[in-house]
Amino acid sequence: MKRKWWVLGLALMLTVTGCARNKELERINREQTMTITSLNNEIAKLNDQLEALSRAKDDLAKTKRDLERKLKAELAGGDVSLSMQERGLVLTVLDKVLFDSGKVAVKESAMQTLDKVAQILNEDTKDNLIYVDGHTDNEPIRYSGWKSNWELSTGRATEVLHYLADTGGVNPQRLVASGYGEFHPISDNENAEGRQVNRRVEIVISPKKFTDRKIVKTAAKEAGAQEEVIK
Repeated sequence: MKRKWWVLGLALMLTVTGCARNKELERINREQTMTITSLNNEIAKLNDQLEALSRAKDDLAKTKRDLERKLKAELAGGDVSLSMQERGLVLTVLDKVLFDSGKVAVKESAMQTLDKVAQILNEDTKDNLIYVDGHTDNEPIRYSGWKSNWELSTGRATEVLHYLADTGGVNPQRLVASGYGEFHPISDNENAEGRQVNRRVEIVISPKKFTDRKIVKTAAKEAGAQEEVIK
């Protein structure tokens, strides 16, 4: 009789242990399934991002070709240059093309060049963000009313931005102006030739799209509204 109860107890213990083990295996399987699903979603998202970057690169390459055709004379003169960089397609224009010394008003002779640029921005890259960056040499401000090269570079970048928006019809929501003063030289400031190269405005056509920022902003608003409702 004792043997019988012992066998029954052992069987019951094995059954309970088996159930517990099965539940643990089910839990592990669920966690693994969730992990695999999450990884697959992440891979799909990364693939979408890579595809978008590839399309953006192709679009910028086309824009580069179109700008090279439109600005053939300016590029041949050496005072305007185009380069594909990590931050996007960069159109560099020396300050002597755009401005009189110490001034920020765009010269009349430069307006045709900016008109060509604006046309390409409106046709080829309708949604891309455009950064207008002003740069100077390291010579201190002496004869103009600007406090420093920072203010001068910012004023010039803003003036080009206004021309692109007000005259060129570029969507102002796409435009950003920045002034870097003398702190981002691309040549040696120890000689006149280097300083001339450093005095420039860069129009950067970013692969980033204004619509991408717009979507993020809308999503954030919706999230905030939902949170408010929950509260």
